[in-house]
Amino acid sequence: MQPQDLRNQEEIAPATPGLVGQLALRFGAGAGLLCAAWLLFLLWSGNNPFSPKQIMGLLTVPFIAAGSQWLLRRKMAPVRPGVGRTLAVGGLTVLLAALLAALSVWGLAHAVGEPTLAQNRRELIEITRVQQNLRPKEKRNPQFEQQELDQAAALSATDMARGTFTWTVLLGLLLALPSGIFLRK
Repeated sequence: MQPQDLRNQEEIAPATPGLVGQLALRFGAGAGLLCAAWLLFLLWSGNNPFSPKQIMGLLTVPFIAAGSQWLLRRKMAPVRPGVGRTLAVGGLTVLLAALLAALSVWGLAHAVGEPTLAQNRRELIEITRVQQNLRPKEKRNPQFEQQELDQAAALSATDMARGTFTWTVLLGLLLALPSGIFLRK
């Protein structure tokens, strides 16, 4: 029997059918449900669930995505999962969490009804006016400011769900991409 030189051989990740999908499903569903639970907590505690406080729940998604990438690395040890698998599990986790978070915002908006949505619009208009007053006078544009107020007044449940989806994906990928590259080794 010949001795083998293992120093120059690259380890190839074993075929792990479905491991990426399983982890993404488990972690993505958990993150999405956590975002939905945060909305319910805000509602039951007397806060506006559609206010900027909602972002605090969305901030959990990047850390949960990084956790899914870390667990993939642990499950595949001693073999490295590679950048493709780690980015795939992180990205799928973020997308599923974003979808569930957006669906929970849309569903809650329809469940609470128009009075709560009208209150949210009033608060959003007030926030927009304060932000407009903070702008330097030379950068103010009356037409643009009126357009901002009109958009805030016309905000619908679908618009809020779309915004939640977008913010969740952006925040999630902000950490999932670097952690996927870092956790590949």
